[in-house]
Amino acid sequence: MSGFQHSVGGQTWRFADLKELLAKATPARSGDVLAGVAAGSDVERVAAQMALAELPLKHFLTEAVIPYEADEVTRLILDSHDAQAFAPVAHLTVGGFRDWLLGPAADETSLAALAPGLTPEMVAAVSKIMRIQDLILVAQKVRVVTRFRNTIGLRGRLSTRLQPNHPTDDPAGIAASVLDGLLYGNGDAVIGINPATDSTSGICELLKMLDAVIQRYEIPTQSCVLTHVTTSIAAIERGAPVDLVFQSIAGTQGANESFGISLALLQEGYEAGLSQRRGTLGDNLMYFETGQGSALSAGAHHGVDQQTCEVRAYAVARKFKPLLVNTVVGFIGPEYLYNGKQIIRAGLEDHFCGKLLGVPMGCDICYTNHAEADQDDMDMLLTLLGAAGINFIMGIPGSDDVMLNYQTTSFHDALYARQVLGLQPAPEFASWLDRLGILRLEDGRFRLGEGLPAPFQRVLAQI
Repeated sequence: MSGFQHSVGGQTWRFADLKELLAKATPARSGDVLAGVAAGSDVERVAAQMALAELPLKHFLTEAVIPYEADEVTRLILDSHDAQAFAPVAHLTVGGFRDWLLGPAADETSLAALAPGLTPEMVAAVSKIMRIQDLILVAQKVRVVTRFRNTIGLRGRLSTRLQPNHPTDDPAGIAASVLDGLLYGNGDAVIGINPATDSTSGICELLKMLDAVIQRYEIPTQSCVLTHVTTSIAAIERGAPVDLVFQSIAGTQGANESFGISLALLQEGYEAGLSQRRGTLGDNLMYFETGQGSALSAGAHHGVDQQTCEVRAYAVARKFKPLLVNTVVGFIGPEYLYNGKQIIRAGLEDHFCGKLLGVPMGCDICYTNHAEADQDDMDMLLTLLGAAGINFIMGIPGSDDVMLNYQTTSFHDALYARQVLGLQPAPEFASWLDRLGILRLEDGRFRLGEGLPAPFQRVLAQI
């Protein structure tokens, strides 16, 4: 008999193929219900999880959830698989892999070596049979360290993206947000703007403004304007100071085509970024954003559950050695992650899966105003991800993005997480903060300094 089956309570549940098995084993979320792929009951979900736990990891190398010939992401996953790296766990089932990950053999060194041998589907599968505490315990073992003008992802560090968005790209408004964020120790991952316009000339002006701030105050960080990769390429051709090349990505070829991209185009953007030679400590220069539900919203999910599609996006990211990758976990809306419980679970899954694949994961801990979630849910996810060793989070004035109209984490939230969990900014950025008196290191923890540094007093007078 083809497919998979498992008996629970005297009833035998059958699953036609790997795609259905993964979907039915997924913890409940609204997007899978919308797609018609979710388990019909908790009992069916448990049966699928038990059948999945018994599946050998090797099976994922013989059955693709999206056909090889139909999808370039599938081809990337299978063609780049490292059999030698996979060898230490090749004999395990999904359930056995979970046990191994939770045990002492899975340490920082062994997990780094294993990453090229894992496929997204393997990692998604094991996450589906793990508790919240399992996802946290394993993820905190993994460190994925990247460098451009500073060092992100070291143990005991938590970086932030300073997100000074403005609904009209007003320079004074952006400058005020940048100043506010820096004074709370934000911005070591990137100072990154979502532009209100995608005109190349407008993008170039924003890039010049951010570069001028970084250069004038000798801030050990990098900037990014989160525009389409083709616009970044055009800006580079015009001589604009492009640090990081940004793009939203997804886990299927069709979903990426809906974003107007392909693997070849991402390669072109990567090479254009490298040609700038703007990094001082390293050349990790790509910045990718993802989110559960993007393939479904594009009608390009092929019947694959949204979390497995999401993890496939990390294979795309991994190919281009990014500085930053973050899941914008609650941004797409309650149609895909209905409430705080589903958003929290998804954020921890994404972080766990990305880290196992060797991707430098961050998270935009967020929700839209029509979701069944609130800032208490975000506080919980922030604290859990901090404990799990996330590379970076967002920092936005007052948690409220006035340009994109959604709720996320604030400058104050980052300060809270660093203080409570004993985390510090990236080392080069931390030294800069301490030198200017913005944050002071006391007993291994950073505290806000007193007063406004002299260089910023002059800036404030001009805003």
